[in-house]
Amino acid sequence: MKVIVGLGNPGKKYEDTRHNAGFIAIDKINDKWGIPVLQNKFRALIGEGRIEGEKVLLVKPQTYMNLSGESIAEILKFYKLTPEDVVVIYDDLDLPPGQLRLREKGSAGGHNGIKSLILHMGTQEFKRIKIGIGRPEPGRSVSDYVLHPFSTAERPLIDEAAELAAAAAAMWTKEPFVKVMNQYNVSKKQG
Repeated sequence: MKVIVGLGNPGKKYEDTRHNAGFIAIDKINDKWGIPVLQNKFRALIGEGRIEGEKVLLVKPQTYMNLSGESIAEILKFYKLTPEDVVVIYDDLDLPPGQLRLREKGSAGGHNGIKSLILHMGTQEFKRIKIGIGRPEPGRSVSDYVLHPFSTAERPLIDEAAELAAAAAAMWTKEPFVKVMNQYNVSKKQG
């Protein structure tokens, strides 16, 4: 089984905020593959289904961002899976809005959700699909920025990036992640 995790914060208040780019991507997978993410289990909303014949578990942790790793560690233990079976989709301040970057491993880069995953999974070696949200203007706090809704100009870029992230995650169910990275790590300026 492959586990596709989208990071975000639960509740209506955070629904369309920059920090919920991972949740938005999971919703796109649901839309395309018909895997509802409604079951409340492991302190997450989960949905089990198949993508191109491969069994997948879609996950939206409901622990709030900085405790996401607790939920994912419970899932891995219950299903007897390893971090190798996981891809995590989340927002990235260091990428322009709507740009994707896929990585096989790495540090948290200041992202509290990823810090929690590294802590609770005991490794930095898990696949990531980052969705760029850009940085706040000087003088604005990062926490205010990530917890604020997307601007009207950003929203189409984020929707497109979430679609691409969903497609990349689906491709990973059939192909090695290196091949997925080669296909999706393309700057919009080049493409």
